[in-house]
Amino acid sequence: MALRCWRWWPWSSWTRTWLPPSRSTQNFGQHFSTQEQAPQICVVGSGPAGFYTAQHLLKLGPTSCCPPQHHSRAHVDIYEKQLVPFGLVRFGVAPDHPEVKNVINTFTQTARSDRCAFHGNVEVGKDVTVQELRDAYHAVVLSYGAEDHQALDIPGEELPGVFSARAFVGWYNGLPENRELAPDLSCDTAVILGQGNVALDVARILLTPPEHLEKTDITEAALGALRQSRVKTVWIVGRRGPLQVAFTIKELREMIQLPGTRPMLDPADFLGLQDRIKEAARPRRRLMELLLRTATEKPGVEEAARRASASRAWGLRFFRSPQQVLPSPDGQRAAGIRLAVTRLEGIGEATRAVPTGDVEDLPCGLILSSIGYKSRPIDPSVPFDPKLGVIPNMEGRVVDVPGLYCSGWVRRGPTGVITTTMTDSFLTGQILLQDLKAGLLPSGPRPGSAAIRALLDSRGVWCVSFSDWEKLDAEEVSRGQASGKPREKLLDPQEMLRLLGH
Repeated sequence: MALRCWRWWPWSSWTRTWLPPSRSTQNFGQHFSTQEQAPQICVVGSGPAGFYTAQHLLKLGPTSCCPPQHHSRAHVDIYEKQLVPFGLVRFGVAPDHPEVKNVINTFTQTARSDRCAFHGNVEVGKDVTVQELRDAYHAVVLSYGAEDHQALDIPGEELPGVFSARAFVGWYNGLPENRELAPDLSCDTAVILGQGNVALDVARILLTPPEHLEKTDITEAALGALRQSRVKTVWIVGRRGPLQVAFTIKELREMIQLPGTRPMLDPADFLGLQDRIKEAARPRRRLMELLLRTATEKPGVEEAARRASASRAWGLRFFRSPQQVLPSPDGQRAAGIRLAVTRLEGIGEATRAVPTGDVEDLPCGLILSSIGYKSRPIDPSVPFDPKLGVIPNMEGRVVDVPGLYCSGWVRRGPTGVITTTMTDSFLTGQILLQDLKAGLLPSGPRPGSAAIRALLDSRGVWCVSFSDWEKLDAEEVSRGQASGKPREKLLDPQEMLRLLGH
């Protein structure tokens, strides 16, 4: 991505790039007390990127951004459009991966800091503008993630029975906007388009015996639907070949060992790969070796017996690109998908799939598109690259908008795992602190949340605090105890507000 260079503005000219304080924030001088001496920083989004950015800003403690007589320990406000925090850790991580969610403990410690405040139920760009945040804070960090999905852009995509994997994951993980998704699982065969970790998560949830999910935090509605599911076969389809799969070895191993299922891999797809993987990086080589063994080696007696008794199956289909969703005879729902057969051109990172001209039809009643997430523009005042789905930035500094930063997927695109986001967010936090230290951000007092809360109050927006969340958390845990679950997630925002007395 060719990005414009960050401009190191002299302070005399930079001050003119800040719009005059809006009428709504001009009269908040009376709100200042001890906080006026601390840098006020705002983070938009309470997922991993938001919390890791806040953690880094708080952890480093005093900076030299202000005159010596000023106390310069930064205060961080986190704004979140959901009523509850933690983003994809809560709504994206699979329910059978509870160990990944342990990071919530660290985020909770950050949120409980006396220099941090959580403001849920606030949609930036709708309830409050980015410019209003910039007027109220010394710096604003956009960490709102990638909450949209890449469209297939093929005929029939709108038919019932076709869903984004993002919406399906949101459904079984309790994302309020997906709570009424109601996927029809009465078909025999499901097709997942895409071969990343999300694709394998979805396949695993579809095929896992429901009794193995009963003690997880999957929603009761999703668990009930999975108990009634008739899906027996799941095909996971990719445009390119085995060497280009995006999932990791942990997720593949879980699929291979999934109780009651057997893998369906065509040995012909792996011809000649043994020699080609020798020079691959170790993680890729280990992944390919596991795929090769599963596809080409005869299983042992015990494993052969397990596979023979399996009532469900999953398979990987390579060199296939979706061309059209095929309708049922009455045209009312999806009944299959037409796949273009592909071949690879180019080498290394430039390898791409091109159609050969051949097609094949794969009957199925459920199609889940898992070809990628993408970010949305949040506010007209914020630059956005619609092609790449990111905010143009240099090391986390939003181009041409001094004092505005970004971290996580909205900064680099929806790639990597939680530790990747941690590293990325720490870097943005470090860059911001460097700019504070160098005097590149406003040095005078800013009202911070006092101004924004007054604005929100005047607009009828009721903020949810972290202590409010802890009440909802206790309610969820209490509801889950009856069935031996870690929690039963609250799905209805209105019910959540009622529980909080609003």
